[in-house]
Amino acid sequence: MFGLTKSKVIVDEEKVDELLKRGVENIFPNFNFLKARLIKGERLSLYLGIDPTGETLHLGHVIPLKKLGEFQKLGHQIILLMGDFTAMIGDPTDKTAVRKKLTHNEILNNLKEYKKQASKFIDFGGTNPATIKYNSEWFGKMTLFDVLELASQATVEQMMKREMFRRREQDEKSVYIHELMYPLMQGYDSVAMDVDGEVGGNDQTFNMLVGRDLMKTLKNKEKFVLTTKLLIDSSGSKMGKTEGNMVSLDQTPEDMFGKVMSWNDDLIISGFEMITDVSLDDIKEMSKKLAGGLNPKDIKMKLAKEIVKMYHGEKEAERAGENFESTFGKGEFPEDARVINASKAEKMIDILVNDKTIESKSEFRRLIEAGAVSDQTSLPDKKISDFNEVVGGGERKIKIGKKTFVIIKSN
Repeated sequence: MFGLTKSKVIVDEEKVDELLKRGVENIFPNFNFLKARLIKGERLSLYLGIDPTGETLHLGHVIPLKKLGEFQKLGHQIILLMGDFTAMIGDPTDKTAVRKKLTHNEILNNLKEYKKQASKFIDFGGTNPATIKYNSEWFGKMTLFDVLELASQATVEQMMKREMFRRREQDEKSVYIHELMYPLMQGYDSVAMDVDGEVGGNDQTFNMLVGRDLMKTLKNKEKFVLTTKLLIDSSGSKMGKTEGNMVSLDQTPEDMFGKVMSWNDDLIISGFEMITDVSLDDIKEMSKKLAGGLNPKDIKMKLAKEIVKMYHGEKEAERAGENFESTFGKGEFPEDARVINASKAEKMIDILVNDKTIESKSEFRRLIEAGAVSDQTSLPDKKISDFNEVVGGGERKIKIGKKTFVIIKSN
């Protein structure tokens, strides 16, 4: 998408516009502020912070990593910040309970592969290399006086505006003081590195804006914040390691391919926009074809190949696609499968028994325990293991045993 550059800053307006629009959720203070600085030819410094709370990066990390790499290819100075200190606290974002504390040794072990994995999307060599920093460099030297000085920059009321803290209060769950400190500490990273800006997922907006406020107060500097969109599934859950529905970068090409193929169809276009380098014109064309009735599987296969190619290379992507087709391609869901209309709040057991698809609830339980009930709405199919599975909205293609196929439509 963007050509390689030396130290010279590229100010091509078309490239700048795509940088600031593709996969971007929001820009602070605003779009025009940042565009003006980029078009002016100013070489900006910016960073992405990652807390190494797991042993591998995943596609949730790739979205802002790619955006950071796009800034680098336009000639800007980028930093990949490892939150080896803040990870010991744990970001409370989206957490309904306090995180398990990690030791520094556990964190250092987690990030062993991070640079290698990130190097697929940002360049640590050449004439404009990315820099890696660790926030233990400054937090490890802080005295209690320094911590209290930092704490004086915000109020409890400000921190309690965070949705997850309000939710915990409503549920009468504890909010710990070290969790209230986390946004201030993440925000202080910007001050310690004296950067011009920061990129990160939209779920990090609160933390990044705390850093923006600290830069104004402590450095008298207008820091920009660019938030990227999140890959959200149809239930509204963020794709990530916590939710167990994300492609990890340590997976084999076959596992990556299969996981993408298991995504809901409504993730296809957003996946192309946020994760791949496929042109926006091509993405629009694919969106039109999907709206016109093209089988989503055909487009999803292309998405899976693009994602695997991005990390494992084109040859491995082709091989993973061939393996997927040979494994799952022959098990097409029959077009004449019986359709059952239901309410989205109904349990699958009630629907199938009332419709006489299954003789009894005990029979349904036996089939579930035997792993003989699967959802084939998308491939690879998913075994249904919950006896009280609720149908939910939309259309679900259910296979029972070897020969029974039904489509449950609900709204």
